[in-house]
Amino acid sequence: MNQTSIPFIFMRGGSSRGPYLKRSDLPEDLDVLSKVLVSIVGSGHPFNIDGIGGGTAVTTKIAMLSRSDDDWADIDYFFAQVGVEDKLVDFKPSCGNILVGVGPAAIEMGLVDPTGDVTEVKVRAVNTGTCVSEVVQTPGGTVQYDGDAVIDGVPGTAAPIQLRFMKVEGSLTGALFPTGKVQEVINGVEVTCMDVAMPMVIGRAGDFGITGYESAAELDDNKALFEQMEAIRLIAGERMGLGDVTRSVTPKFGLLAPARDGGSACVRYFMPWKCHPTLAVTGSQCLASCLLAPGTVAEGMLQGSATSPATLLLEHPMGKMEVAIDYEINNGHFTVKSAGLLRTARELAAGEVFIPGSVWSRN
Repeated sequence: MNQTSIPFIFMRGGSSRGPYLKRSDLPEDLDVLSKVLVSIVGSGHPFNIDGIGGGTAVTTKIAMLSRSDDDWADIDYFFAQVGVEDKLVDFKPSCGNILVGVGPAAIEMGLVDPTGDVTEVKVRAVNTGTCVSEVVQTPGGTVQYDGDAVIDGVPGTAAPIQLRFMKVEGSLTGALFPTGKVQEVINGVEVTCMDVAMPMVIGRAGDFGITGYESAAELDDNKALFEQMEAIRLIAGERMGLGDVTRSVTPKFGLLAPARDGGSACVRYFMPWKCHPTLAVTGSQCLASCLLAPGTVAEGMLQGSATSPATLLLEHPMGKMEVAIDYEINNGHFTVKSAGLLRTARELAAGEVFIPGSVWSRN
């Protein structure tokens, strides 16, 4: 049987990369779609040798775009996290780094017309319902990728893309603190279960027997740490209303430590079975909110004073990420109104990706 070709744009979004596809070029049935995405990535091999994945969780991500029927949004962004080796596809989470490339990709695909030297693309993340405004540089009606913006974890400079996240509170669970508690004890360890842009289980690094300043590689080698976190994550997932999360990447896990390089705090973010080499955009919002909310495991850890909107500088394994949180505290009740970040993206390739016709054929 002949192979099936699917048009795609290959982009770096933030500190992740992957193919960006039109949803209309893919099967509607999610089971068939999962098989197609596994084939595109080459999941099932540590190097993804028979696909275009990069052999890590930050390079086996896929964005699927379509014009939105939402009154506010221009584009619907459907995200898939494909496993490197397990041939699993998770449609529950969103990805803020891949989302950075949605604005430029939508323009390149002809789904959005540029409006001048800058173009605002309003994106609805259909996995979570989060709404995001992206401001893309489009001088002369063409997406500009060259620029002076720098983000740690990505070499060189690029054009800035300004992001404003709305409706981030209770993104998947429907509640800021989905267990009903600001802080609780699971397996003898104090954690905060929180949902801002991404459901997370957050703890203090010291309570897990680490400093919080280890490299991602050092943490990945710490099997006892991952066993401890996973046992807690499974219980937390049930308490957060997410059910059995054994085969799901949500909730994610985060550990906090006091800043040591001029930032607001030091963070380590887990995907959840490997340490993120930098920091996820969605995770940054949840971790920053945890640092700002009274009564969480992060209370007293934040360096410097914070008034809303607060700009926090989070130290991660490869540098720092700046995130702005607009919030309110009324009678001790913490509410997140929006979050803002500056990121970059770059188009890397475009054309057609091929999968075996035995996996899926349009005929």
